[in-house]
Amino acid sequence: MPENAEPRRAGRVLNGARSMVLAGLLVAVPVLTGCIAEPDPVPTGALASSPAATGSVSGAPSTSAPLETTQSSNKAPVYWIGRSNSNVFLYREFRDVPEQENPVTRALRAMMSEKPLDPDFFTPWQNPKRLATSISGKDVITVDVSEDAFNSNLDGDMAARAIQQLVYTATAAAASSGLIDSGQQIRVRILVDGHTDYMAFNHVQLGSLMARTAGLVAPVWIIDPQEDVEVADGSVKITGRSTTAGGKLRWQILRSGENGNKTPFLTGETTAAADPAQAGVFTLALTLPAGDYELRVGQTSNPDGQQNGSEDTRGFKVR
Repeated sequence: MPENAEPRRAGRVLNGARSMVLAGLLVAVPVLTGCIAEPDPVPTGALASSPAATGSVSGAPSTSAPLETTQSSNKAPVYWIGRSNSNVFLYREFRDVPEQENPVTRALRAMMSEKPLDPDFFTPWQNPKRLATSISGKDVITVDVSEDAFNSNLDGDMAARAIQQLVYTATAAAASSGLIDSGQQIRVRILVDGHTDYMAFNHVQLGSLMARTAGLVAPVWIIDPQEDVEVADGSVKITGRSTTAGGKLRWQILRSGENGNKTPFLTGETTAAADPAQAGVFTLALTLPAGDYELRVGQTSNPDGQQNGSEDTRGFKVR
């Protein structure tokens, strides 16, 4: 079926064509291990003015290159959708996943079938019956997923973000596992049951190559500790990323009392790295007594250190 055919919202699958597509996909993927990545889709028509389509979200990075670099861990980078005040951004978690499939497929399967660790995040995707991925050339990932993955009712803006969630996750997994050079723009083609003409969530035309849309990643997010993790010895290492390289960040630790109320315990400021190799990365090393804590990190927007309204939070325990 030609790529300029009438968009499909549902329809029959041509068994012969689909078998050829899937065979090509599976043959193209060698034995793969490990993974990490990020997302980005470009909808058409009425969505062209939305932040998800244009990358016009305030405080967002100008680059669409993956933030992940090659790493030895087999944890999968998975992007979720989350809200920060009135804005909606993409946030990443690293997840333990089975090793039966290649890194990109594993990450996408987790994105579609699991729940985020952080209750502030969510995903509109459904667990698909079929999912296959392949990499061709130096920068193209093909994802072939069954139609049941789109079993959600979304408006145009959220549909665009959901597609970018997939693009970010697929590209992150390919970059972190070393399958594709993270220094270049990685593109993704999404097929549905082997076809290029599907209208995802009834809003986004699929089939053409898509890249990450700059502006969808959260202005600041906490990488470690992950939600509800337990730290055994009281030495807490905090890492995260800001979209403003060299920018100031204000952080706060709140401690939960016996009645569940949270009270300020520690506050401070730090600076995100300006070095291009680690642009935007921030780290903190704290020693905390046993207890339940919440970490809050936000960008500052003026000399007096006031936050600009965008922050990430993370609950963790010290035992």
